[in-house]
Amino acid sequence: MADTQQVDQKAERKVARLAKQIDTFAKAHGGAEGQVAYIGERGARIVLVGEDGGWGDLVAPSAEIAQQAVEKAGITVHESFDGEFAAKVQTGPYEWKRMAGIQIGG
Repeated sequence: MADTQQVDQKAERKVARLAKQIDTFAKAHGGAEGQVAYIGERGARIVLVGEDGGWGDLVAPSAEIAQQAVEKAGITVHESFDGEFAAKVQTGPYEWKRMAGIQIGG
């Protein structure tokens, strides 16, 4: 029983840490929206897009923890990364150079 309680407390701390990071991102970018994507054994990726077009991501150890973190942070969560939500992302020269480098093997 103590092991289950310890796991629950660890999960609660992780949720709180992720929610705090989401809040910090949102404050720095005039608000934020997100999307949770399952990434297999690694857990789930929380993609964040700020109102100013800035973006970032966090990785949670499970989809459940990721979902709890975005709910605790109180951001709007989208089912998929497309449409108007994806169009908010602003990329700069760095991202374009990285994407081109990947395409040409650099």
